[in-house]
Amino acid sequence: MAGLTETRWMIQGRRAIQLTYAAVKERHTSQLAAGLSYYFILSFFPLLITFAAALALVPIPGLFDQILLLMARFVPPDSMGLVRAIIRDVISPHEAGIFSVGLVGTAWAASGGVAALIEAVNVAYDSPDTRSFVRQRALAVGLMLGVGILTIVALSLLVVGPAFGRWLADKIGLGAVFVASWPYLRWFLSISCAVLSIELIYTWAPAQRPSFRSTLPGAVIALATWLALSTALGVYLRNFGKLNRTYGTLAAAVALMLWLYWTGFAILVGAHFNAESTHATQTLTPVEQRPKPRPATAA
Repeated sequence: MAGLTETRWMIQGRRAIQLTYAAVKERHTSQLAAGLSYYFILSFFPLLITFAAALALVPIPGLFDQILLLMARFVPPDSMGLVRAIIRDVISPHEAGIFSVGLVGTAWAASGGVAALIEAVNVAYDSPDTRSFVRQRALAVGLMLGVGILTIVALSLLVVGPAFGRWLADKIGLGAVFVASWPYLRWFLSISCAVLSIELIYTWAPAQRPSFRSTLPGAVIALATWLALSTALGVYLRNFGKLNRTYGTLAAAVALMLWLYWTGFAILVGAHFNAESTHATQTLTPVEQRPKPRPATAA
């Protein structure tokens, strides 16, 4: 029975990959990702400003700066200089009132990228979104906050994880086993938060909500794809891509848009995989749908 179950999962997985590859081409996923990159870049800085204001209330000195340093491992190097310059210019003159203004004023602007992502995910699920504009935008704001908080937790665990582990062990009285295992545990928790943030999008964005459990494979695929594409883009830009020769002073902005493009593309690939996994289960061939024989029972 275990062999039959494994074969069935292998058939469904192979079929889902084939359907995903076809859907990515047929539904113009690269063009959708290009459109998302436009909305993402308009929302990127308002989002950073909002969470920079929120993190200013956390009693950890320089936490946001440390998170920016960690982001530099994934964001193209020229783009990080642009990000730091804009954040510094916007936040410094208004440090006293940035929290109230940033949290309320920029949350709406930052949610524009999420609203576009919701629409693109519904295209991947081939599900028309009949929700009203108010509901869509409220959902976009909620997802922006939820995904943003989980992302900050994931990054913070990597930035302040070692010190936090020692503090937690001393505070609660945990033993040496916890201290020794914490470096691995914080990576597990950080990756779990990242996957969970993508699952929030896949669960709540579609008009016809899938189960939370069914979105896990696509979330893992999206995260792995994003890490691979971000690493490849960084290596290419550092060693081969001389964007400043073509775009001049716009090179940093172009590099950031490329990174946001691949970010949107990775999320859409995961959404396609989740949608096509359901189709793969429903479209097995008659031979594969044939019920498995039950073991004979004594009369």
